[in-house]
Amino acid sequence: MGTSDAERALAVARLVENDVAGIDVNMGCPKEYSTKGGMGAALLSDPDKIEKILSTLVKGTRRPVTCKIRILPSLEDTLSLVKRIERTGIAAVTVHGRKREERPQHPVSCEAIRAIAEALSIPVIANGGSHDHIQKYLDIEDFRQATAASSVMVARAAMWNPSIFLKEGLRPLEEVMQKYIRYAIQYENHYTNTKYCLCQMLREQLESPQGRLLHAAQSSQEICEAFGLGAFYEEMTRELNARRAELLARTPEAAAEPAEDTSGVIKMAVKFDRRAYSPQITPKMCLLEWCRKEKLAQPVYDTVQRPLDRFFCSVVTVAEQKYQSTLWDKSKKLAEQAAAIVCLRSRGLPEGRLGEESPSWHKRKREAIDQDPEGSRNQEHAVPGELCKKLFVALGSGEESPLGGW
Repeated sequence: MGTSDAERALAVARLVENDVAGIDVNMGCPKEYSTKGGMGAALLSDPDKIEKILSTLVKGTRRPVTCKIRILPSLEDTLSLVKRIERTGIAAVTVHGRKREERPQHPVSCEAIRAIAEALSIPVIANGGSHDHIQKYLDIEDFRQATAASSVMVARAAMWNPSIFLKEGLRPLEEVMQKYIRYAIQYENHYTNTKYCLCQMLREQLESPQGRLLHAAQSSQEICEAFGLGAFYEEMTRELNARRAELLARTPEAAAEPAEDTSGVIKMAVKFDRRAYSPQITPKMCLLEWCRKEKLAQPVYDTVQRPLDRFFCSVVTVAEQKYQSTLWDKSKKLAEQAAAIVCLRSRGLPEGRLGEESPSWHKRKREAIDQDPEGSRNQEHAVPGELCKKLFVALGSGEESPLGGW
């Protein structure tokens, strides 16, 4: 866990202690999203807080407690810190052999990890060897011996090629990626996570034809097609749908419509397919802009999840009228886009599809910005949500949006 508060850390630990083997506190993450909240590597400059968090967890939970740190600017300060950590009663400590400001391109300090391991009586886990030390399975043991640690934590090397844990040696990357994709589809892993992991594996090959196809993929199906697994995707989708239908048939109440009163709801059987739309425009954006133009309240989405298969259905309310797609979707985002499509089609409005005539509000907005840049900036501050829309437009110019199809 990432934490900067002992009592909140304990509350979380008690929530999960029946479902985990141990509780680990990350005190080594140097990223701003962690340190700005006083978590991660920010804790390294506050030994008192470190001691309080770890002591509270050790006394308050039934599971072993561990932590991960980075080394401090001086070895003397580092040894003083880890000895204080040991006295809290934790079960082990992981040491990333780099300082807070250092990154993977900087050499890992095996000497510092060794000094810590020799100074403590609890197990020390060595971390940070992927870049320079660990390229194959046997290298893991070599890194352990170089640091005198009890064991080794492997992160990036395992992302680059998970077969690094095979004693027989690394498997070809293409074979590993194919196997990974099959698992991802079989267990319905979200495509954004699948895509991220594959990008980590490809690394310097991201500019290859296959890498470019992967980078452009906006669904699990497109990922499969990029790797020649289109037929597998279709077969597995049929199998998963058949299983889902069988389960729904056994428990028909789980397939019911959303619990709220849906009388008067306009419904259509539609789905949102990202490939059919302009890269910079989504139905939700079109609907929001139309509501602003008509001086209506912004659309309100009420989305529910079906417990059995965890699919989503959304009802959007515009001008006191409700709209809904009768088809359930794998994610909340997709369900809301589908509801927006129903509303737009019911009203005969553009929805951003490829080949569709550009809505007039795009042209007017561009003209207004050209004629009065200062006025347009003032307008942006007055219109809620405009900043979010600008984010999508900017990312659509080449950088992939972390928000997927929103």
